[in-house]
Amino acid sequence: MKRNIVLLGFGNMGQALVRGWLERGIAPESIRVADPAPAALDAAAKLGVRGAAAATDALRGSAPDIVVMAVKPGQLAGALRSLTQAAAGGRPPLVLSIAAGKPIAALTAELGADAAVVRAMPNTPAAIGRGMTVLTASPQVAAAQRELATDLMSAVGAVEWVDDEAQMDAVTAVSGSGPAYVFLLIEALTRAGVAVGLDERLATRLATVTVAGAGAYAESSGDPAAELRRRVTSPGGTTEAALRVLMDGDAMAKLLAEAVLAAAARGRELSEA
Repeated sequence: MKRNIVLLGFGNMGQALVRGWLERGIAPESIRVADPAPAALDAAAKLGVRGAAAATDALRGSAPDIVVMAVKPGQLAGALRSLTQAAAGGRPPLVLSIAAGKPIAALTAELGADAAVVRAMPNTPAAIGRGMTVLTASPQVAAAQRELATDLMSAVGAVEWVDDEAQMDAVTAVSGSGPAYVFLLIEALTRAGVAVGLDERLATRLATVTVAGAGAYAESSGDPAAELRRRVTSPGGTTEAALRVLMDGDAMAKLLAEAVLAAAARGRELSEA
């Protein structure tokens, strides 16, 4: 696969992306990364891709097909300035940003209103190739560029698109922050296991593997979660007794709804800051 890619920011997410691209057959010599951290540059060298401490150095040379912004939100402005300078007045390449909470307007304000920009919201499981990424694009992004963005982000998991960027706050609240909710479930289930007599090591193992297995099963079955729940709930059995507590007054559903609303509201606040 011939792709000329520049990746600005080579932390955990950036490294996960490059590993995924290499596994998909993208040639290492077509990937350039920039990150000032020596550990990041060492990681780039081990993967066989070219690394530079400065974004301007990574952008120097043949024009990239796509520039992926994997920097922290506070570093985005500097990275965009480097890209604008490298473009030298010409139209910049497709820009794919995974900078959390930064809307497309924040990028086009620096790059120009005609810039082709895709905003991505991946989540933590992308680090092991099991992520969920949602993409949204500026009107200037062509169909072929959307396909390129899809190809690159699908290297670390599933991909979906939304046409309305305003939905990205809700996306962040569900899938972006969602792994933390699942980790909290594992914590709580572990504590509950200890409370009924299990040692902590076993309780942790049972909770973690059960949550991971149930998620994988739900994904592979394709059936609604409500149907899967009904199948494992025998009338008068232990599962029914537990669910009676969790579902009393829709307590669990209401709590999660409040949590997602709070996350979405905070996302809107951050994007407007």
